Amino acid sequence: MNLSSSSLKVISVNISTEKGTVKKPVENIQLTHEGIINDAHAGSWHRMVSLLGTESFRKFEKEAGRPLAYGEFAENITTEGIILHETAPFDQFQIGDVLLEVTQIGKKCHGSSCAIFKEVGNCVMPKEGIFARVLNEGVLKPGDKGIYLPKTFKVMVITLSDRASKGTYEDLSGPALADELIPFFGMNNWHYNLDRQLIPDNKDQLSTLLQKAKMESYDMVFTTGGTGIGLRDITPDVVKAHLDVEIPGIMEQIRHKYGSEKPQALLSRSIAGRMGETLVYALPGSKKAIKEYMSEILLTLRHLLFMLKGIDIH
Repeated sequence: MNLSSSSLKVISVNISTEKGTVKKPVENIQLTHEGIINDAHAGSWHRMVSLLGTESFRKFEKEAGRPLAYGEFAENITTEGIILHETAPFDQFQIGDVLLEVTQIGKKCHGSSCAIFKEVGNCVMPKEGIFARVLNEGVLKPGDKGIYLPKTFKVMVITLSDRASKGTYEDLSGPALADELIPFFGMNNWHYNLDRQLIPDNKDQLSTLLQKAKMESYDMVFTTGGTGIGLRDITPDVVKAHLDVEIPGIMEQIRHKYGSEKPQALLSRSIAGRMGETLVYALPGSKKAIKEYMSEILLTLRHLLFMLKGIDIH
């Protein structure tokens, strides 16, 4: 089975009172917003629940050369039906009333200092186990069935250009920005929907699109064009009016990096910030600038998404 299947089954539920030790199967587990009651890994953090698929379990059972009991790899929930390590952070599993959100794939292996490693001789969790947090509380038991809900990022790319919107020339910066984003999502194994908009340098139309993005819970908005000092360059002013939090360091770094070589780069009024739960970036309108700006933005974008979701991955 693989991710083409959207269903999974709970095979075993397991707990332990100490970290770094094998877990023992129990009849059921009670999940709260801080993890599993009476389990050592419960707490207000991003790895409160661990999951391991039998697809990985059986493979490592062969390496161990003996039958392994559920919980021996310290997984809280043993599942069947989906290759769990092919999921991605922010994907979800709905199992009855319980809703789990994936927060991490794999972990650091502690080797011989880990009781599980000593007892089993190897550990699958660092490679193929996954971790999740509890979004909806409830009880789980063996035999429960659930569905896989992959996260799909909603992204809006807005090109502002009077001439391109009239068809005087082709919009090149919008597609260039999209081309920079696509490998980022692929590298992170994330699904995405890209909504491209082409409008004139009009503050009302831009404001309407930003409001739409906020109301419809878009994850990111990127604008291109209108960041200079011309009379029609209104993008940063409109964007700033919609932001709840500005993130000045990103654009400051970009202006400093490229402005030291090309002083005209210092004239850009590009801006970045958070609008509700939506990240917003206002970029210049040239293809070359798009490539330069995105090379820096993508260095922090993954971490920003985790921060926005309240997941501490330091």
